[in-house]
Amino acid sequence: MFSAPIPGQSLTSEPRNYAWENPPEYAAPEDALIWHIRRLEEPKKIKSMLGLLELGLDVVTMTEGLLRGAVADGRHSVDVSMIIAPVIHEYIVGTADAAGVEYSEGLDEEDVDFEGIDYSIREREARKILDQMDEESGNVDLSPLKEEEPMDEMPMEEPEVKEEPKGLMARRTA
Repeated sequence: MFSAPIPGQSLTSEPRNYAWENPPEYAAPEDALIWHIRRLEEPKKIKSMLGLLELGLDVVTMTEGLLRGAVADGRHSVDVSMIIAPVIHEYIVGTADAAGVEYSEGLDEEDVDFEGIDYSIREREARKILDQMDEESGNVDLSPLKEEEPMDEMPMEEPEVKEEPKGLMARRTA
């Protein structure tokens, strides 16, 4: 409660202390776009990008994340981000299409299935572990292990219901 900044505290710090408070590295949208495309062409970045798309991250969220990170690092301004965002979006879509990866563009108002993403991540990690075990010791017999209850049939915890306050002073305000 007492860790919040006091009013006017930001005015006491040294000006131009953060990257976004200084002039951007790339003022022209073309230069910023070239910088982003060169970064997205790196094999490690392509692998990460396609992996996130396979796990269910939509293209709009990925594009916004890339552009916000560049603004925070002082590479370009927010205005330049808004100009180049459609091109970055289409580049990511084209890369995913070329790789044959199924993805969600994120342009419609869908809710992200975070439980499905978590499950996919755990499943992928489990497969890696099993593959490593197979490589190290040959085929491993997992039949003696007791099968646990499948994830779909596990009981879900009930969300905590917050009790609405009652009384004269407990009315809602707009």
